[in-house]
Amino acid sequence: MDTNMAHDHDEVTQICLLAGKIILQNGGETHRVEDTMFRIATSYGYANSHSFVTPTGIIFAIDGSAPTTRLFRISERSTDLQKVTMVNHISRQISNGELSTAEAHRMLLKIERSNLAYPTWFQMIAAAVASGCFAIMFRGGWQDFLPSVLAGGSGFAFMVFLHRLVRIKFVAELLASIVIGTVSGLCVKYGLGQDLDKIIIGSVMPLVPGLLITNAVRDLMAGHLVSGLSKGAEAFLTAFAIGSGIAVVLWFY
Repeated sequence: MDTNMAHDHDEVTQICLLAGKIILQNGGETHRVEDTMFRIATSYGYANSHSFVTPTGIIFAIDGSAPTTRLFRISERSTDLQKVTMVNHISRQISNGELSTAEAHRMLLKIERSNLAYPTWFQMIAAAVASGCFAIMFRGGWQDFLPSVLAGGSGFAFMVFLHRLVRIKFVAELLASIVIGTVSGLCVKYGLGQDLDKIIIGSVMPLVPGLLITNAVRDLMAGHLVSGLSKGAEAFLTAFAIGSGIAVVLWFY
C-alpha cells in the first residue's frame, strides 16, 4: 500500500468512527451506527469493514494489506436527534459521491463540537408545560394542571442541577422523583390540586426514558442482543429509580 492509500485508509477509519460516535452519543440506535459506518466505508472504496458497537464503545476495522482496528470509548450519552439527522445527511452525501474525505471529516468535526441543544431554562419550561399537559391527557382535571406544572418543572430542574454534581444519573432521577412527589403532595394538601395520582403521573413523564426503551426494542429486533439488553436494563433502572422515589413520598401519605 502506498503512502496516499495508507493516508486514505486512516482518514476513512477516522470518519467512520467519528460518525458512529456522534450518532451513539446523541440517542441513535446501535444498528444505525453500524450501518452508517459500513455505508461510509463502502462509499470510499472499502467494502470489507467490520464493526462492533455497544452503548459504551465502538470497535471498527477495515480489511486490507495493512488492517487496523480502532476503539472509541463512549463515556457520556445524551439526546440530540438533530445531530443524528445531520450525520445521516452527511452519510447520504458520501454515498452519492458528493463529499471528499477531507470535507466529510471537517463537517463531522463541526457537528461534534457544536452545541445544538436548547438552553437549560427552555428545557425546564418545556418539561413543566409538558407535565401539565400529560396530567390533562391522563384524564386529570384542569385544577391539576398548575400543580403538575410546578411539580414537573421543579423535578426536572432539580435533576439537571443534581446531574452536574453527581454523575450517576440514577441518583439524580431518584432524588428528582422525590421532589416531584413532595411538591405534588404539598399542592394537594394545601388545596392547589385535587387528584394526587394524576399530578404525579403527569409530572414524572419528562423523566421517563422513552427514547431509551424505543432504541432497546429496535436493537433487539435488529439482532443486536447485547446493546438491546443493556439499554433495556438501563431503562429499567431509570424506571425503578423514578418509581422508588415516588414510593418513598407516598409512604408518608
